[in-house]
Amino acid sequence: MSNKINISLKEKNLIVYVVLTIVTLAVFWQVNQFDFVNIDDGVYVTENSHLQSGLTLDGFRWAFTTTYAEFWHPLTWLSLMLDYQLFGLNAGGYHMTNLILHILSTLLLFWLFNRMTGALWPSAFVAAFFALHPLHVESVAWIAERKDVLSAFFWMLTLCLYVYYTEKPVISRYFLVLFFFACALMSKSIVVTLPVIMILLDYWPLKRFESKKGDLISWQLKEKIPFFALSAVFSLITIFAQPSVKHLPLNSRIANGIVNFVIYLEKTFWPHDLAFFYPFPAGIPEWKVIGASLLIIVITVAVIKRLKRLPCLFVGWFWYAVTLSPVVGIMQVGNHAMADRYTYLPLTGIGIIVAWGLPVFFQNRNTRKRIMLSSAIAFLTILTILSWKQCSYWKNDQKLFNHALGVTNGNFMAYNCLGIALVNEKKYEKALENCDQAISLRPDYANAYHCRGSAYYQLGQYEKALEDCNLAIRLQPDDSKSYYYKGLTYHQLNNFYLAIENYNKAIQLQPDRAEFYKARGDSYTYLRQYPMAVKDYSRAILIKPDYADAYNNRGNIYYNFGQYQRAIEDYNRAILIKPDYADAYNNRGITYLDYGNKNLGCVDAQKACKLGNCKALSLTKKKGACD
Repeated sequence: MSNKINISLKEKNLIVYVVLTIVTLAVFWQVNQFDFVNIDDGVYVTENSHLQSGLTLDGFRWAFTTTYAEFWHPLTWLSLMLDYQLFGLNAGGYHMTNLILHILSTLLLFWLFNRMTGALWPSAFVAAFFALHPLHVESVAWIAERKDVLSAFFWMLTLCLYVYYTEKPVISRYFLVLFFFACALMSKSIVVTLPVIMILLDYWPLKRFESKKGDLISWQLKEKIPFFALSAVFSLITIFAQPSVKHLPLNSRIANGIVNFVIYLEKTFWPHDLAFFYPFPAGIPEWKVIGASLLIIVITVAVIKRLKRLPCLFVGWFWYAVTLSPVVGIMQVGNHAMADRYTYLPLTGIGIIVAWGLPVFFQNRNTRKRIMLSSAIAFLTILTILSWKQCSYWKNDQKLFNHALGVTNGNFMAYNCLGIALVNEKKYEKALENCDQAISLRPDYANAYHCRGSAYYQLGQYEKALEDCNLAIRLQPDDSKSYYYKGLTYHQLNNFYLAIENYNKAIQLQPDRAEFYKARGDSYTYLRQYPMAVKDYSRAILIKPDYADAYNNRGNIYYNFGQYQRAIEDYNRAILIKPDYADAYNNRGITYLDYGNKNLGCVDAQKACKLGNCKALSLTKKKGACD
């Protein structure tokens, strides 16, 4: 009697789906406990008043008309708005959405290749390679990279629908493919290369070229022109949305791009020293550029020569090359030389080469099966462990930035980000050390001066704070935060007119920052320009409805004008938002007492004292109001 268990193909598919989901969850489940990180998460979520308005008509309008954060990706904004609607500022919810999208993309990728090739295990390998590679951790664990995981989901869905279309080429299926390609582009324009990938898949494994031998060019043109037109439009939008940056010389960017092309390959099979930011090297030796160029040429020639016998190599290699080319660094965006997230879609091409290319080296079927299976399991296990570890570095600012400093050299960005994180944690002396390091490495980096200026401000060293803010503004004239800190500094120096002047400039540059209006309102209050102060506090509240300090400060003005009921309403809102707000309890207590409500006034005064503000209680005890 045979003990062999017969499992149907449908059951095998289900097992693959379940295993892919469970293993991916095991690696990334930890993200639900992670914080926001101080690299773009503020721009995308925590400091974005438009997003925090939720899914409203104005929110939709803003998402589809803005190039905020230097991209036009309305669906990314809408997805983050939905998260805010569901989770508020609980970072774990945003992380879990990223993870769900990553898992869905993994399952769609498995379905895609399994459907096209009928090869269950190679398809499962490609999907697992995508799901578990450490280079992909950045895209999943970084909330601001929602655009990566969302665009990849639509990329995979578009290709799956494209396969459906090729099985029955009807207009309804065609427009469905075109629609979801547009959705992918509206999530991140990196997917502009997808029409080329469709053509590659037409060659293998769909083998559509074989049935169209006499009409290849006109057939492809008719079918793909709308897709290429969309890609062209979104490419232009992306180029125009990008801010002007100080570009490296073209020859340096080309050299960097060629070398990066090979470095990504190296990190694919040896994922070491991964960091959130890689600074441009001071110089790239000629031998590296020549060696990388030769390697690229040799591989390209080899896969072309084996095109007919091993089309999988050709498709895999050009999937990698084509999808990586827009972000390899020749067109410079930002200060980084390369980025792990740029491999999120390209590595699938390498997965194809490994899954379908390596088995040809083993003639014996049983030997091939045994060796490939054990090797695949071992390789994926190593990737799983490395990804779990790499993911853990994204838990918070300190872990992420310290790790980057440990695995890279001359990383001015990591020093700067760590400095800002330390300012936020009120470790100002340590923050200064890191800001100084960033400045020594990159003397023309405006953000590093802002970092140091904010630390000096918190330490009360106002002259040094002003000096650094001025340096930051000189290097980056549109630096709204440095104008804001100049305003805060002048306010502390009791120069309220200069404070307001700098707040005005900050607001002109960035009119949607609630804290700018609140700070200007504080200066107007000191100048006793109360109507202007109320106007600014109200504007701050409109932008940020949960701004407890703005409610409290506006309540103080209403109190000064004897508008006790309005003052109490504002204090109520401040306390509702921030239940341990000692000053708001203190102020409400005084207002209640002046309003003639002794009982409520005493309760608030006592509550405020328990929280650390005993001014009202001391005052009332002197008057014998509260025993």
